[in-house]
Amino acid sequence: MVRVSMTAEPLIPPHGGYRRLKSFQVAQLAYDVTVRFCGRYIDKRSRTHDQMTQAARSGVQNIAEGSEASGTSKKMELKLTNVARASLEELRLDYEDFLRHRGLPLSVREDQRRADLIARRCKTADEVTAWVKEIHEKGGQGGHHGHRGQSGKGPTYPEIAANAALTLIAVACALLDRQVASQAAVFEREGGFTERLHRVRSERRAGGDPSTPSTRSTCPGK
Repeated sequence: MVRVSMTAEPLIPPHGGYRRLKSFQVAQLAYDVTVRFCGRYIDKRSRTHDQMTQAARSGVQNIAEGSEASGTSKKMELKLTNVARASLEELRLDYEDFLRHRGLPLSVREDQRRADLIARRCKTADEVTAWVKEIHEKGGQGGHHGHRGQSGKGPTYPEIAANAALTLIAVACALLDRQVASQAAVFEREGGFTERLHRVRSERRAGGDPSTPSTRSTCPGK
């Protein structure tokens, strides 16, 4: 009788499930916000418009692709997750350039508005838009050192919206940094698909599974 271990390591481990990843959820929200932002504040004919939306999309897509690829390639998972992180860094620089070129202030880490937006745990672009409107109506109260728009009457919509997007990107990047570190540790500890295949074959041979071919030569006289 063939002995089959109930705890045997599967050749293809559970993979996918990227929609449950917090990094995917926040990156997708940043993408949705960026599409709206570019549609409202960036000339649709400019390269910047395409670059920002594509960078935001790349962040989302590569998280998903990496998650799906993890079943047979931890190396590819790690690579694609890192590509997602790099895409969001590119997007962050574009938002910072937008603010700098227009003489608008970049929110610092200590800005209470950043903490407030994070605490809101917005799920949709509509919720982020509502927060931006709320901050604008308050005249930017709670901002670090009372930053105000060029008119002196409070922060403008573009300023608040850009800094809101930057806050979301910062959260997504922090999550991806931890994700990359975790994936790298697993890859270093367990190896990739080749190592997993060797472990599975060895375990099945040890359990007496006749469907697993022996690595020994079967040539006559050997």
